[in-house]
Amino acid sequence: MLPFKLVYSEDYYLPIGAHVFPAEKYRRIHQQLVDSGVAEPADFVTPQPASDRDVLLVHTPQYVLKLKTGTLTAREELEMEIPYSPELVRAFWLAAGGSMLAADHALNDGVAINIGGGFHHAFPDHGEGFCMIHDVAIAIRRMQKDEKIQRAMTIDCDVHQGNGTAVIFGAGPRVPGDPLPSRPGLSPFRPAKVHRAHAADVFTISLHQENNYPAWKPPSSIDVDLPDEIGDDDYLAWLDNAISSGLRQFDPELICYVAGADPYCEDQLGGLSLSIEGLKKRDELVFRVAKARAIPVMVTFAGGYARIIEDTVTIHSNTVIAAKEVFASK
Repeated sequence: MLPFKLVYSEDYYLPIGAHVFPAEKYRRIHQQLVDSGVAEPADFVTPQPASDRDVLLVHTPQYVLKLKTGTLTAREELEMEIPYSPELVRAFWLAAGGSMLAADHALNDGVAINIGGGFHHAFPDHGEGFCMIHDVAIAIRRMQKDEKIQRAMTIDCDVHQGNGTAVIFGAGPRVPGDPLPSRPGLSPFRPAKVHRAHAADVFTISLHQENNYPAWKPPSSIDVDLPDEIGDDDYLAWLDNAISSGLRQFDPELICYVAGADPYCEDQLGGLSLSIEGLKKRDELVFRVAKARAIPVMVTFAGGYARIIEDTVTIHSNTVIAAKEVFASK
């Protein structure tokens, strides 16, 4: 039995038809974890949907009303890049409930993983990039509202910058500081900047491919803009630097780790060159830092669009294996 909980529901499936987003991945991850013996049925907990009041902690009343009544404009639906339906609204409300439940379990157990969620492109007043509402932000605000935490840190390792996260937790104008420390031998590219101003209660880190979606990248507390085709070693070095820099500036009571599978070298919507093993080492790095500092960590899975869906399922399943290896050891 795992020393932590996995949050999952059969209703995580997104009813979006034929789409580059593999809506069936959630069911297949669950099945692979059970079939391989990594997890037992008792390791899974089933979430309830977020309430409208929970969603309104992050999103505007006007936007929530449009979603609940099916009155998005054609442009708003096009920007979301997934076909609107009442069933889709229910699936996203459920994913947000899953992230809230995972955050709650993480605070008790040290780590918890939501098999869904990670919809980091949603803004307070609209959706973007396959994301209708921002489940991670809702989970953070709910934990703060319940006075379970005051400060949280997001570590976003999706191949695409977490633009919705940056805007939701932004603190207005930022003053760039010193670049993150570099390592000899790394491919030269525009250095990531440490932004000295950030929201007092949430510190945001995004490690992403620079030449990729979204075109406009609002500033996170730390953005690491990676060049095309960067591989395992360089990626892990920049991630280590970013986390170390963030934790020197900020003392979170909860880490929300967005563990995207799309930095994978065979991803259809990515341009980085990480291997499956490199992505597992990425997860291990985040988990080791969190464990060493006794910071609870809540995980969501976010994007993954590998040409072979089994690769995406394996990458996400490996995140659970990495957590098991790190948190089960003394």
